[in-house]
Amino acid sequence: MVIRDSARLRAELQTFPPYVPGRAPEEVPGLTPYRLSSNENHLDPLPAVLEALAQPGDLPTRYPDDAAVALRKRIGEVFGVSPDRTIVTAGASELLVALTQITSDNRTEAVYPWPSFEMYPQVTGLAGAKRHEVPLQADGRHDLAAMISAVTPATGIVFLCSPNNPTGPVLTQDELVGLLDAVPSHVLVVLDEAYWEFATDPQAARGIELLDEHPNLVLARTFSKAHGLAGLRVGYAIAHEDVIAGLLKAVIPFGVTQPSQRAAAVSLDHHDEVLARAREIAAVRDDFAAALRDQGWTVPQAQGNFVWLPLGDLSDAFELAASRQALAVRNLGAGVRISVGPDEALERVLELSRTFLAEHPRLQGEARPSKH
Repeated sequence: MVIRDSARLRAELQTFPPYVPGRAPEEVPGLTPYRLSSNENHLDPLPAVLEALAQPGDLPTRYPDDAAVALRKRIGEVFGVSPDRTIVTAGASELLVALTQITSDNRTEAVYPWPSFEMYPQVTGLAGAKRHEVPLQADGRHDLAAMISAVTPATGIVFLCSPNNPTGPVLTQDELVGLLDAVPSHVLVVLDEAYWEFATDPQAARGIELLDEHPNLVLARTFSKAHGLAGLRVGYAIAHEDVIAGLLKAVIPFGVTQPSQRAAAVSLDHHDEVLARAREIAAVRDDFAAALRDQGWTVPQAQGNFVWLPLGDLSDAFELAASRQALAVRNLGAGVRISVGPDEALERVLELSRTFLAEHPRLQGEARPSKH
């Protein structure tokens, strides 16, 4: 028998873990299962979006519009930018890959907060960049002073996440301006705003106001969360024309289907309704976070469509307890992220959390949430 060697894969693959999607809930007799692990929008899709998806006319034999002209035009109209300063991608995930590809290789370095979105180490590691994971502060916020200190002459990209996934706090406008002023202008600064529509803090960073002054700033956004189009895979960026030109060379051709483009454009036609629904979810989130704090939990500022419980070494135990109640939550090692879902799901979480906290009293009140 001939023994063959395995295919030779890049050594960088051993330096970071794969992205692991949120788990599906366990089936438990007598209980409706709820997936609170993926930050999906639990509300029904907008009727106008469903109508758009039901329209005939998109033949599977034809490629979609590679330039996504209609959708980019609509993005520009809604947010007051030229379509030339936008790009549409297969979810924000493809956008993060492309941003790293146009800035990073094994001669460069990347800086990002941690814990934060799990794709940051994946995309920068795959590019071969040296990674600087900057620990969050105790209240779940970015340590911007430490992030600025981590920037070196070799830094190619800095990721920020506001609201931060998974912990919840936002960057303020002053914090964002301070970092942009401190970081060299040739370093690309990516502000990941996947959850921006849910943020209700009046001090939350407004990156779109800073694009003209800071051409190295990129806003990374998605239709997956507030728009409720996660299954259609549509993301977009707003950035300087030079950055967009670079991204157009890095994204997958024809990556966003025509039905997805049309649905996203229709959703933008109803942007006020999307924002109103995001505020409804935010109100539920605030009540949910307040109820957890009333029980004695430490909950950082919650500004996405989720809350974060910093459980540390008890994260596995909480995840297991949730699964026994037909609840899927996101266990990220340092803690558990719980997406906002239907009232019945959140009520079941609160019953579970009350019991769990009573069994583990050391979790109570170790740090208080930020007032920002």
